[in-house]
This record gives sequence, structure tokens and C-alpha cells, in this order.
Amino acid sequence: MTGESSTDDVRTEHAYATLAGLAIGDALGMPTQSLTREQVVSQFEPVLTTFHASRLDHPFAPGLAAGTITDDTEQALILAEELLASSGGFDVLHYARRLIEWEYDVRRRGLSDLLGPSTKQALLNVESGMDPAVAGKSGTTNGAAMRIAPVGIICSSGDVETLVDLVIEVSALTHNTPEALSGAAAVAAMIGAGINGGSLGDGIDLALEAARIVESRRSASGAALLSARIERAVDVGRRWGGTALIEAVGSDVGTSLASEESVPAAFAVLVANRDDGWMACRVAASLGGDTDTIGAMTGAMSGALRGLYAFPAWAIEMVERTNHLDLASVARELISARR
Repeated sequence: MTGESSTDDVRTEHAYATLAGLAIGDALGMPTQSLTREQVVSQFEPVLTTFHASRLDHPFAPGLAAGTITDDTEQALILAEELLASSGGFDVLHYARRLIEWEYDVRRRGLSDLLGPSTKQALLNVESGMDPAVAGKSGTTNGAAMRIAPVGIICSSGDVETLVDLVIEVSALTHNTPEALSGAAAVAAMIGAGINGGSLGDGIDLALEAARIVESRRSASGAALLSARIERAVDVGRRWGGTALIEAVGSDVGTSLASEESVPAAFAVLVANRDDGWMACRVAASLGGDTDTIGAMTGAMSGALRGLYAFPAWAIEMVERTNHLDLASVARELISARR
């Protein structure tokens, strides 16, 4: 029993670090999201050193305090709640209602960082009476991958097929395309490997396996396969660091909200900063493009691999305090329900 308890304690710590890293990367990228690399440098610094408030003229998150999270963390926590309530099976329609209610709340708060284009269109399809099984057929963006961390925590990566099944079950509603699902599966698998004590290499192998399972099931093929793009991004991360990495990711990988760019970008930044989750999140937030989502995915994967040592304690405390979060409790519940 002592050994089991110790293992659960380590897994809980890494689950907490996963959620904390997601929030840290998200909050660091909040003020830089949608900016070009040149705008990031001119308005902030070449590589962000800390959390910043957003400018009053920001197109999505105007005038938010430093350390504020965005849709990435908020939607991941909604998914966590839905997973914890789904012992009798995941309720896709209830999940859809939760996301719609979330957007109403965001509008009430006066923000413009609403549901992404794929999620929005899928939920409109469901509201109009479309079968949820086909509502997300056009969803190619990174919304599934950005909020998938709870699946990586709650589902044992010892059975990658089961993990992929759950990724598809919770994501197909809004992102039922090979690129979006393989991206979400890769991120979830990396997190699952970290929760189980795996190394970065173990996580990359499992992430690629999960992405390829999706691609095989969906008969995806060609040079644009997301698994192949992740492999190339990993090579970029192994070759470059610092501002040279930022330039290489921008030119060779891409930083848009498309799954085929932002998910590989997160892997490149993770690999280049494998021993420092805080630096990884700071670099992700400095890329330009969809920085809050790339930061969220990078932070979640870093936390899963390295635990709480990945981030300064003050940074975790700041995002929890600023956003009134209790991420440790969510982590404990997800580990207790681990399948």
C-alpha cells in the first residue's frame, strides 16, 4: 500500500503541474496572442521574462491583468468537470451546453476571446438539430488539443488505443477531422506518458503513436500528416534554442491556430526547453501567432514530464490567485478517477 500511495502522490503532483503549466503558458501568451513576432518584440521583449497585462487595444483580451488565463484553461477545466461527472458515459450534449454557457459568460464579462471557429460552428450545427456525430466535420483548428490535458491525466497511457478512444469521444463533437484529432491525441499521450513517469523520449514516441492511430483510423495520408509535422518540429527543437528557435518555429513550423501548425510548434518548444518548463512557456508566449494556445499546450506537457519543478512556485501561485483557481484539487480528483 505504501508503494501505491507513493506512486499516486507522484502522479498527483505531475497532474497538478500539468494543469498549472497549462494555466501559466496560457496566461503568459494572453497579451501576445494574435500579435506578429515583430509586434511581440516591439510591445514587450524578445523573450518574455514574466507575465504581462494586455494592452487596452488588444483585439481579444483588452486590458486584462498580468497572469490572467484565457479560453484554453477555462475550457480545459470544463472538460475536467465533464470527465469527472461521466462515470456512466461521456455526455456529449451536456458538454456542448456547457461550452455554449461558457461563451455567454465570457460575453457577460466583456471579453472577445470566445469559442474558436471550429467549436463555434459545430455548436451552431448541434443547436440547429444536426447529429453531433457529424457536427465537427470541418473542425481543423487547435481547440481540441488546447483543452485535452484532463484526458491525458485521467486516462492511463499504458493503453494508447483507449486513450485515443477517449480523445475522439470528447473531441469529435467540435473537431472531427484527422488533423485536429491526431493533434489532440498527441498532446494527451505526451501528458499521459509524463503522468506515468515517462521521459521526454517516451512521450514523443507515444505522442507519435497516438497521432498515427488517429490517422490510420481516418485513412489520412500524404506529406501533411500531423504526425510527420510533429517529427519535423521535434527535429527543429533539437537543433535550435532561444531566439534562433523562435525564428525557426516561425519559418519552418508555423504558429497559427491551425492544428497542423500550433501543435507541432508546442512540441518544438517543449523539446528545445526540455529541462525548463518556465522557459518553454516564455518562449511559446514570444513566438507570435496563437501564443496562448501554444503556451498552454507546451506548459501542460512540460508539467506532466517534470512535475512542479518545471515552474517557479510564485508563478503557480500567481495564476491561481489571479484567476481564483484550485488546480491541486482538480488534479487530485482526476488522478482518483484515473482509468
